Amino acid sequence: MVVLALGVAGCGSSPNINEKESPEKLYADARDEMASGSYDKAIKLLERVEGRAAGTILAQQAQLDQAYAQWKSGERATALATLDRFIKVHPSSPALDYAMYLKGIVNFNDNLGILSSISRQDISERDQQASRDAYQAFKQLVDQFPDSKYSADARLRMDYIVNALAQYELHVARYYYRRGAFLAAANRAQQTVREFQQTPSVEEALYILAQSYDKLGLSELRDDADRVLKQNYPDSRYMREGIRKPDNPWWKFW
Repeated sequence: MVVLALGVAGCGSSPNINEKESPEKLYADARDEMASGSYDKAIKLLERVEGRAAGTILAQQAQLDQAYAQWKSGERATALATLDRFIKVHPSSPALDYAMYLKGIVNFNDNLGILSSISRQDISERDQQASRDAYQAFKQLVDQFPDSKYSADARLRMDYIVNALAQYELHVARYYYRRGAFLAAANRAQQTVREFQQTPSVEEALYILAQSYDKLGLSELRDDADRVLKQNYPDSRYMREGIRKPDNPWWKFW
């Protein structure tokens, strides 16, 4: 975040905006609202700060804080639009690396809340477009600002996302295989092997690929996949146990 030296004249948390208050005072009030979790009130104050302090570092900081408050209040799409606007309008801002990082964080949502704990749904079982968008934002950050204080964390999250994307492809391949759609299973398993070669998911993907080709009567392709599996994973548990069975949530009886 851009470091701002602000003279805070009080701790007011009223949503009423005094037209005579300085941008610095409005910003301080907005920060108080954010600290107390009143993000809707903070957003209104920050919008006023951005307008009054246009062209200054304070206005840039207010815009970034708006995006954060929008995200925390559940307005993910609005937060992303705010960040895209910031990145486009302020390409030389000292906080550009943070804007890219925050854009990645907004998309990087691996927590489904209470429904996740009840259903035991894994991140790899959901549509991965947000994860792909997060990866692109983090990649842009580390490419443009490799020494940014946010880049180390971004790299860790990129590794996590790659594994999640590989697990998603594997989840789909496993789904198709269990339902007898062997061609579709082979295609998704092959995609996992091709795009995510350095992830743990490749082992099971190779097994599904070999088994799918076997079901399709494609013996030569089956033998190729089986040979690669045995060469790279000579002690593979999938050759002993088969495809991993899913853990059904408590509410699923079939």
